[in-house]
Amino acid sequence: MMRWFFLLLVMLNLFYFVWNQQQAPVVPREVEAMTLPRSAGQGIRLLAEDSHKRDMVQSGGVAASTEQACLYLGGFALRDQALALEQRLLSVGVQVEVLALEASGATDYWVYLAPLGSAQASLRQLRELQARKIDSYVISQGDLANGISLGIFPRKDSAESVMARLRSAGYEPLMRELVRGERSFWLRVAPQSKRLLSEQLLNQLSNDFNGLENQLMPCEGIASVR
Repeated sequence: MMRWFFLLLVMLNLFYFVWNQQQAPVVPREVEAMTLPRSAGQGIRLLAEDSHKRDMVQSGGVAASTEQACLYLGGFALRDQALALEQRLLSVGVQVEVLALEASGATDYWVYLAPLGSAQASLRQLRELQARKIDSYVISQGDLANGISLGIFPRKDSAESVMARLRSAGYEPLMRELVRGERSFWLRVAPQSKRLLSEQLLNQLSNDFNGLENQLMPCEGIASVR
């Protein structure tokens, strides 16, 4: 009898142990959260935002360069035309200054003989050339003084043809390029007068002054004619 009682207790304990394991709650294991370092997130930017900022800087740069330029009217070959426009603008309260702009033009080709040691030697050479019916004259000043000028030609091939003829006659001609300067006259509008130059006024001036131009150019570097 005692043996059956003991076996019953053992079975009851086993049954209780199994039931207790099934009812025990599952304890979750803690997992460390993944976080990005701050330095990794700081380099992220919106491309649209960068593009907008770049456009703002570029437009600001254009505006800045425009503000630093001055308005010029003219482009006249004759000073009298510029003076006539000056009087017209002054009559309506627009303050201007007449200026001359020098620009490089076409190139001429100067054929000459190198200077000799004295004026007498140059004169002897000149008479010799003229006796050969070669147009020439003595250069009286500059770094080629006492040299002999043999002509200035607008085309290089013409100058080279004359040089070939002179070499065949026993001379040693040289050639120098001369750049012709072209001057144009402009009126620089005073900053306080820009607002007076309406589109209607500019159109009227263009009709009255043939070839009138208006340009934005640097405020300095153009010589005054007064």
